[in-house]
Amino acid sequence: MRKKIVVGNWKMFTNSATAQRLARAIADGIGSQTRATVAVCPPFPYLQLVAGVLRGTQVGLGAQNLYPLPEGAFTGEVSATMLRDVGCEYVIVGHSERRHKLGETNAFIQQKVAAGLESGLRVILCLGETLAERETNHTEAVLRTQLREGLKGIAPGAAARLILAYEPVWAIGTGRNATPQQAQVAHAFIRKEIQDMWGEEPARELPIQYGGSVKPDNASSLLSQPDVDGALVGGASLDATQFLAIVQADR
Repeated sequence: MRKKIVVGNWKMFTNSATAQRLARAIADGIGSQTRATVAVCPPFPYLQLVAGVLRGTQVGLGAQNLYPLPEGAFTGEVSATMLRDVGCEYVIVGHSERRHKLGETNAFIQQKVAAGLESGLRVILCLGETLAERETNHTEAVLRTQLREGLKGIAPGAAARLILAYEPVWAIGTGRNATPQQAQVAHAFIRKEIQDMWGEEPARELPIQYGGSVKPDNASSLLSQPDVDGALVGGASLDATQFLAIVQADR
């Protein structure tokens, strides 16, 4: 059975003090439980501070983005090598905010996936459609394109270090989330696409998270779906009590 994985994406929130307090509260709340894999992704300036808090705990550290080259004259960018150096185990790529607000293409995201996997990071690749795309029945076409172009040239063996996150753009930060049935249909479609690309075993083993206004009151119904393997949590991950409740939501 695939292990549930819950990741907190802190986006551009917290400061040095609140980031450390939040990390400590989450780590203390998780304690020694191993039923779910848990990680948090602070802003770049606080990665090393949070790494110190999380060292020796059951909570992993991730980053919110990377640049696909190991070094060079790329002002303001951060490489996978640097992320590994400060203790990161995970990295988020292809988040809808980077696709739609910062113009990242599937081809550029594929380079990030490849760089992250090559460095040994576990890569969380985000996929999702806009409201207009859903209302015009283009959800599956969008997901297929993002998935196939985002994983172009990636070998099936990389599935062990890959996590997919379905995040309908219309549900991110809006307070509106996909229904459990909508989430299940999208996740099942993504899993079938992976099976077509890589075969049955990678499709069976690869975790697919749901992201999009996940909160304690809807987590259990979402996570109870057979193809929903966890959550990529935005706003609720900034509150330790809410985030821990999502982690503890029964599968």
